[in-house]
Amino acid sequence: MTQRRPLLIALGLLVVGALLWSGLAPYDRGTWVLEVAPAVIAAPVLLATGRRYPLTTLLYVLIALHMLVLILGGAYTYARVPLGFWMQEALHLGRNPYDRIGHLMQGLVPAMVARELLLQRAYLTSRRMTAFLSVCVAMAISAVYELLEWWAALALGQGADQFLGTQGDPWDTQSDMFMALIGATLAMVLLARWHDRQMRVLAGAWPTSASRVS
Repeated sequence: MTQRRPLLIALGLLVVGALLWSGLAPYDRGTWVLEVAPAVIAAPVLLATGRRYPLTTLLYVLIALHMLVLILGGAYTYARVPLGFWMQEALHLGRNPYDRIGHLMQGLVPAMVARELLLQRAYLTSRRMTAFLSVCVAMAISAVYELLEWWAALALGQGADQFLGTQGDPWDTQSDMFMALIGATLAMVLLARWHDRQMRVLAGAWPTSASRVS
């Protein structure tokens, strides 16, 4: 599996470069800290566990993409990301939809992480039950994140507006969780077979960490 090393290094450098760029002059420093915190926490965990508990290349790519979404949102705040304004104009939307992308990824990536851990470590053998529980895990994470946003709003008052990014939408919380559900479901429907193939390759390369993947 040494052939994937250049890709993983490139992904790592891309994320670190984006993080450094985003931290130079973010729109709101407090919001930037809150938004990029998951990426800053996850990166050293992945580095520390990479040898003993390697993940599939697909999952590493998805995690890196999720980190980039978080970092871009932290740099501009979700309501001001230029990509979102372009989407708003192209799709004739009433608000910047970039935060919807963030919550879609918030469902898709945790669901894939849960799926890989459940199958790679042989906690489950049923693909259907694995898919169901993976979606449940993603929704639980989405719910916890919404609670964190609520607590941030209570603690920061008006200063939490940039972090929440509701843009005046009274149903923002429900919409965010619905996007996470869509992301998790799409992951199980569209990526499962590709994921299974990569886990079989991983099991052959690192039999001590993934030998029970069938």
